[in-house]
Amino acid sequence: MAPAATSGGGSLPSGFSVLASFPDLLFIFEFIFGGLVWILVASSRVPFPMVQGWVMFVSVFCFVATTILLFLYFAGAHGGDASWIPLDVSYHLIAALFYLSASVLEAYATILSKDHVITGFNETFKHYQENISAVVFAYAATLTYVIHAVFSLIRWKSS
Repeated sequence: MAPAATSGGGSLPSGFSVLASFPDLLFIFEFIFGGLVWILVASSRVPFPMVQGWVMFVSVFCFVATTILLFLYFAGAHGGDASWIPLDVSYHLIAALFYLSASVLEAYATILSKDHVITGFNETFKHYQENISAVVFAYAATLTYVIHAVFSLIRWKSS
């Protein structure tokens, strides 16, 4: 493993060293948080289809795109080419913006649905709690993508 890969230096790692370099280690947390958002929104009631449809699109899109990017890094498809670093930066910035918008919309939908929750009715309250959890994990995913984007920008600057 090259020291540049672990310190956020100028090259993208390949193979299993992807999971040993700091900014790329965040792929794991992006999977976990994004997958939880996907699961929680999919299992809850959808009082605002347009809002929660966007949240589902963002979580599924980012989950699939992150999976593809991670497998390309594992396979070494970049071949040490520095032109992949701007792609990495661009993807993580777009994903961070998408998740920020999804987080805000999911929080807004959850706040609006609070008025319809009857605490004695367990089914409705359960869905409300799922939406609250989805908001928390959406913001966690947003933060993870932002941190990954910042360290990818640092990597790009040092390349």
